[in-house]
Amino acid sequence: MKSAQDIFLSLLPQATAISREVSAKFFKKPLEEIGMVSKADASPVTAADIEIESRLRDLILKEFPDHGIIGEEHGNHRADAEFVWVLDPIDGTKSFITGVPLFTTLIALMHRDEPACGAIYQPVLNELVWGNNKECFFNNRPARIRAAQNLSECTLLVTDARHVAEHHPNADFAGLCAEVKFWRTWADGYGYALLAAGYADIMIDPVMNPWDIMAVVPVVRGAGGIITDFAGANAVKGKSIIAASPGIHEQVLRRMGNAG
Repeated sequence: MKSAQDIFLSLLPQATAISREVSAKFFKKPLEEIGMVSKADASPVTAADIEIESRLRDLILKEFPDHGIIGEEHGNHRADAEFVWVLDPIDGTKSFITGVPLFTTLIALMHRDEPACGAIYQPVLNELVWGNNKECFFNNRPARIRAAQNLSECTLLVTDARHVAEHHPNADFAGLCAEVKFWRTWADGYGYALLAAGYADIMIDPVMNPWDIMAVVPVVRGAGGIITDFAGANAVKGKSIIAASPGIHEQVLRRMGNAG
């Protein structure tokens, strides 16, 4: 039987091609052309989200009909299967609809409920970061997280700073921002790619769903980073994320881990 990594890599070129093709069709187009609507939770979704996930699901079920799928836009199919793909077709839809090329397609392959492989793909820049919990690669080159030791030398990434206060009002996010060298927003899945490739040191997300988490866990771990929730627990079961190099993760956790 093929390993999870062999299965994952056999599908990855076709999957990224779908993301690249569909994104090119809709990116930087007027809102009326990309078909943006608001979901029940007020988050936006576009025709690109729908088409990418639909085509990825078709591809997976054609090649591996006994596999399961968990997707942000089209729900679950055989989520209790031995192998389950977890899909976020456009992670960073707000970036997508505002013409900012920091959105990504997130693809994970779970084996027996654990993320075995994950990919973060930016189709405009054609940048692919993928990992298997032990190794990580950025455009086919080995990738490693920076070996930062002090917050004062770190770059911190966050998707939306307002979400920290909304979801974790006791976390000392302001103190963390004051202590690091730089902090930037617009991160989403691309922030984890930058972290794994050595361009940033900390990535935090105060609220997450399985389709946001499963692809980034094998990437961060494979790049030598530590990834947990805000309480320091297993990120796979979490609803928030702190990802950082081993030398500073505990320092970040002390700032954010009293979130409650």
